Amino acid sequence: MEIVLLVLVVAGALGLVAAGSRASRRRQEEKAAAELAPVRRLVDEDVTALGVELQELDLDVSGRELDAGARSDYQRALDAYESAKTASEQLRAPDEVRHVTEILEDGRYAMACVRARVEGEPLPTRRPPCFFDPRHGLSVADVAWTPPGGASRDVPACALDAERVRVGAEPDVRKVMVGTQRVPYWQGGRAYQPYAMGYYGGFGPMQWMFMGMLFSGGLEGIGEGLGALGEGVGDMFGGIGEGLGDMFDGFDF
Repeated sequence: MEIVLLVLVVAGALGLVAAGSRASRRRQEEKAAAELAPVRRLVDEDVTALGVELQELDLDVSGRELDAGARSDYQRALDAYESAKTASEQLRAPDEVRHVTEILEDGRYAMACVRARVEGEPLPTRRPPCFFDPRHGLSVADVAWTPPGGASRDVPACALDAERVRVGAEPDVRKVMVGTQRVPYWQGGRAYQPYAMGYYGGFGPMQWMFMGMLFSGGLEGIGEGLGALGEGVGDMFGGIGEGLGDMFDGFDF
């Protein structure tokens, strides 16, 4: 009798752990899907923007003879667009967005090379995209910029945004929806970090951009960390609760 009771207790404990694990995994999948949706929209817009830029490039070089280098760069840009479109369609998690934006960054650089070759100019130096909106293309300079409530820091900017910042005007910032507010993409939360890392991760000195406390302004970073801790604790106890429910559902009282 004691052995039977022991077996039942062990089986119940194993069932509790398994049920809790399933519940926690299900919550994680739902959270990942909710985080992916807005970032997917953002990156889809970026892919579409690259397609429009390719059409404009085609019009600009139409009727002009391209040398081997220009043709190669042009094909590289076209391939980047197709690859980014395919990768965007196959996204399953926010972290995968980084691969799409890496491709887009490479495609825009290839386009800049085509324009330079056609105009008989030196190939452009490989610089990060404009920080304020990666769709602006390659940055031309680093400018000292102070975010609201933050400290001044040098950021890469396209020609137009560099000029705006230098005269004290607002740069053309890429914004995203967070709840009912439109905020700069770098304040969109952790789900947007892979998006930014794909564009800027290859440029080592810019790693500071993705440190939550430094870029979000201290308290926001701490709040996000505490929020993540709270969610983790909630998942743990929620999983145990669901596991108990699943276990007792199996008993006929």
